[in-house]
Amino acid sequence: MKITSLTVAAIDIGSNTIKALVAKRNAHGLLEPIEQRTLDSRISGGISKATLRLTEEAMADGLEAVAELMAMVAPHHPTQIGIVATSAVRDAINGGVFAQQVEDVTGHPLQVLSGEAEARMIGRGLLCDPAMAQWDDFHVFDLGGGSLEILTFRDRKLTHSASLPLGCVRLTEKFVTDRETPFMAADGEAIRSHVRRTLIDADIEFLPDHPKVAFMGGTITTSRAILAAARDVGFSQTGARITVELLGAILKKIGAMPLADRCVVPGLPAPRADVMPTGLATVVALAEFARVTEFQHSLYNLRWGLADSLLPQS
Repeated sequence: MKITSLTVAAIDIGSNTIKALVAKRNAHGLLEPIEQRTLDSRISGGISKATLRLTEEAMADGLEAVAELMAMVAPHHPTQIGIVATSAVRDAINGGVFAQQVEDVTGHPLQVLSGEAEARMIGRGLLCDPAMAQWDDFHVFDLGGGSLEILTFRDRKLTHSASLPLGCVRLTEKFVTDRETPFMAADGEAIRSHVRRTLIDADIEFLPDHPKVAFMGGTITTSRAILAAARDVGFSQTGARITVELLGAILKKIGAMPLADRCVVPGLPAPRADVMPTGLATVVALAEFARVTEFQHSLYNLRWGLADSLLPQS
């Protein structure tokens, strides 16, 4: 195999966070991270409205985050830089304005992914995860701020994908009565019913016999961070296998707290504290519908797929 020393950078502008990955291929042709960073920058305020318009403040904050990530990327001298945006930008009536601003700041065009393209890129990223190397038939769930992507793989080939408007920011705006107070049981039940109805309407079919499921996104990553802090161990020591029972317990604990208390929970970033109960409630509802009891957490999501697409395969 011909090994390349090329380095690329991938920047993913999500609805709730903006992420960057600098990567290359190692001696075995596998994707190897050089540096990566995630910044909390919620550009998706108002995403539950019939018409979404990105605010000037949100766009300014997003551009500041992108500029910070570009500064991180620059010393690595990547041969290619890919920048993509997902649900919030593609749904916004002024998404094109923001895209042009990103290009003006970075010198690189912003590709606004369709839901289908986003799902494919997520799937490509997941297949770079060494922990998934032996998985053949499985589902992938990726919960973001604006949308939920569901993918089905058979023999490691993507056979079906769906992008659903079930992101944690979107559903928090839609169903949470008061973000400052503890998460209400009635709000949780409304989210559960909405998730189930959306999955039914989308005609999502799950593989039989309790299939393996990989889960990605900030809700699961943050759950592991909360668990690591509670156990006083490193993130990796929590293990990638996450049970739905554990997620339910985290929801019960932090959901009982007012927002001010949630904001200081170790492992839970304050900017995510208002949407974390909704994210957990969505995951639990999805697991119930799919009849799964545990997930394999993976960090190899969209930005990994983008980086992989920028590098030669051999």
